[in-house]
Amino acid sequence: MGLKIHFLRHGQTAFSRANAFCGAGTDAEMTPIGLEMAHEFAAAYKSTPWAAVFSSPLKRAVATAKPMCDTAGLKMELRDGLKEIHYGKWEGQTVETVSRDYHDDHIRWTADPAWCPPTGGEPAVMIARRGLEVVEEIKQRFPSGNVLVVSHKATIRVMVCELLGIDVGRFRYRIGCPVASVSVVEFSSHGPLLHTLADRSHLSERLRTQPGT
Repeated sequence: MGLKIHFLRHGQTAFSRANAFCGAGTDAEMTPIGLEMAHEFAAAYKSTPWAAVFSSPLKRAVATAKPMCDTAGLKMELRDGLKEIHYGKWEGQTVETVSRDYHDDHIRWTADPAWCPPTGGEPAVMIARRGLEVVEEIKQRFPSGNVLVVSHKATIRVMVCELLGIDVGRFRYRIGCPVASVSVVEFSSHGPLLHTLADRSHLSERLRTQPGT
């Protein structure tokens, strides 16, 4: 078996529940439901032989990674490259408010987020660069085995697009990534192979049907 990276999105936050912009500039805590999601992931994957756990340093990602680290007895490795997109002036605002107050920027970002950032924020090409630096580090250090990467909605989608050769400007429309979902990519001599996309079977039905993207 080659290296398998499991990209896990953090659990529910108040922002995900409200469908508001929550990026690198908003260090939101998880809701109690989000914490339950993290514990259910750890329980479902406790028999997986993890080689390492990497996480974004934002609170919602750290709290999601901690139950798995505790279960596996592994030290969490924090990487800034795994942070969420920086939404700039859109941080903490709803889609409706941003569409009204930053209309032209929002239209441009919706059309091509690869090169058109949120107002004062970060384009997807920058997320791809910093995220793939972490992936390359993991590939160098762990040529085989299972590595958990806990990150965020936009960042995971951008990284998966980049790995699979999908235009990162289409990340919002090609890759799903609901809260507490896991996507698995294996690396071999043939390159990255997507095994699993946005799986949530580790969650109970009660948690899978909670509001929030």
